[in-house]
Order: sequence, then C-alpha cells, then structure tokens
Amino acid sequence: MKHLFSLILAVCLTVPFTAPAQKKAVERSGDVLVFVTPLASLTTTLILKDYQGLKQAAFSGATALAATYALKYIVKKERPDKSDKLSFPSSHTMVTFTGAAFIQRRYGWKYGIPAYLLSSYVAWSRVYADKHDWWDVLGGAAIGIGSSYIFTRPFARKHNLVINPVIMDKKLGLYASMTF
Repeated sequence: MKHLFSLILAVCLTVPFTAPAQKKAVERSGDVLVFVTPLASLTTTLILKDYQGLKQAAFSGATALAATYALKYIVKKERPDKSDKLSFPSSHTMVTFTGAAFIQRRYGWKYGIPAYLLSSYVAWSRVYADKHDWWDVLGGAAIGIGSSYIFTRPFARKHNLVINPVIMDKKLGLYASMTF
C-alpha cells in the first residue's frame, strides 16, 4: 500500500496539472483505484476466513450503494462538467471510503490510514476531473464511512443494532433500531 501511494504521488507531481491529458489521466486513475479498498476488504476477509467480516462488509456496501443511488435520483444535482444530473453524492468516493472505513474498523488504523489516503486521492481525482465538487465527495465519503461504522463490529453489537426487511402495503422497506 505504501508503494502504491508513493507511485500515485510521483505521477501527480511530475506531470503538469493544466494539461487536458493530465486531467484525463487523473480521472482514469481514480476510476481504477476506486476498487482497491473494496477488493482489499474482500480479499482480506477471504484469506483470513473472516466470514463475519465479509458479511459486515457486504451489508456496509449494500447500504451505502442504496443510499447513494437513492440520493442521486432524489437530489438530481448537475455535475460541474454539465454531463448529467447525478452528481450528489459521489459514488466513486462512497465505494472507496466504504472499503477504507471497513478496513480501519475491522483491522485497525495500521491498515486504515493507507486506505483512507488512497480514498482521499480518489475523492480528489473526482473533483479535479470536474465530475464532482467538494460537497459531492464529502457526501459520498460520509455515506461510505457511516455505513461501515454502523455494520462493522463492535459498533453494531454495542448499540444493539437491528435491521430487518419490511413489506408493507406492497412496498419494500427497512426497519432499523438501535440503543444509545
């Protein structure tokens, strides 16, 4: 992880930021790196046979994904590059921060800090590429981190978190409760 971050930093510092080619390269690097933390989470849980962690990561990811896409279609905020109206919140940022927060909560800050640094780069790449503004990436990060903090133990156990599917009047929903 340390070498990956060094490589990203070296690329960013050696190429002028004003060139259109550089903007495209930064955007593509964010498009690729967005998958590093979720894949690291998946790989780690499988190698360690941490099936409880795998379940927690899946719930975190599914919740974050549902919340992000619901907000995109409710808010309909135009992107800075005017390409569509699905800017808020940033799904790239949500995906990578969900993975980073899971890694940090499940396996500690030693692994969490590099994951958060990588996720911060992905968030910055989205702003730099004019796909999002800072509110969009902050929203995506908050959803990703929040969903991982809710589902990744010990938080959920400590607060007696219960989430169940509900069908009411032919509509599907979720019931959630917790103690403080």
